[in-house]
Amino acid sequence: MIIVLKPRATKAQIEAVIREVRKLGYKPHPIIGVERTVIAAIGDERAHHTLETLTAMSCVDQVMPVQRRYKLVSRETNTRGSTVKVCGHVFGGGNFQMIAGPCSVESERQILDTARAVKKAGATFLRGGAFKPRTSPYEFQGLKEEGLRLLSLAKKETGLGIVTEVLSEADVDLVAEHADILQIGARNSQNFALIIAAARTGKAILLKRGMSMKIEEWFLSAEYILSQGNPNVLLCERGIRTFETLTRNTLDLGAVALAKAETHLPVIVDPSQGAGRADLVSALCKASAAVGADGLIIEVHPNPKEALSDGAQQVTLAQFEKLMKDLKPFLAAAGY
Repeated sequence: MIIVLKPRATKAQIEAVIREVRKLGYKPHPIIGVERTVIAAIGDERAHHTLETLTAMSCVDQVMPVQRRYKLVSRETNTRGSTVKVCGHVFGGGNFQMIAGPCSVESERQILDTARAVKKAGATFLRGGAFKPRTSPYEFQGLKEEGLRLLSLAKKETGLGIVTEVLSEADVDLVAEHADILQIGARNSQNFALIIAAARTGKAILLKRGMSMKIEEWFLSAEYILSQGNPNVLLCERGIRTFETLTRNTLDLGAVALAKAETHLPVIVDPSQGAGRADLVSALCKASAAVGADGLIIEVHPNPKEALSDGAQQVTLAQFEKLMKDLKPFLAAAGY
């Protein structure tokens, strides 16, 4: 159920409603807006007293049932859309953020050269894998702690926020010391123990859609994060596995439009993983802006031919600079 309070409800009134929600056997999740406050009440309505009696309180405007399984994620709880602020940059609310960097952190020179270049071109965050999930156990698995140190070094020099993936519950606190946004990758998008541990750090979470994941399952994974009291969630469409073989994955831009309509969370797109081909990245970036994405996460490498992982989908520094220039009219047309 969703309890919508009247405009300008006081802090004391909000706390009074929260107490009543708890008393009736539900778990309250207040969402404080600029003009209104909404309280999402989580619980089994069949086993507890109806919340409709709360309309008797002078500060309550209406009580509405939420039809979606993903109650906290649903746009019904926040029709204006939510924003996520990290390192002074805002995702959502008409803002467009660019996250760029190599698939894997490989060396100090590689990550610093990339960080300087993407910052100069207009990126606001640096991505880079320190811990890498690889299909084969014989492929490069990342520099791990050394990779995290190098990411922190790049942040210190450039001021870019850091986005990097966490693979294990055991590594959550370590990664959180260095990262501003914790990435939950496609392979772990339903690893709920890891998702909960990451959510409890309070850091922003970039939640990628699983390669064989239905959209509702993606939203429900995000629900785990919000249910832990962490509202800082970025949904990320990165392509799904289909029968197609000419691209690595099939980038589902329809899912982006649907996520914007069904949820209040910012949505970003990964066109590098989405196609697995560097020559398609620019076109997919433009298409992502057109369907309303709130940002992009792009793989960029000084020399993709020498990359230790996924070289075919990484654009060069020069290509990224050109992409940023080419993207500007599309962002303007989309209202960013």
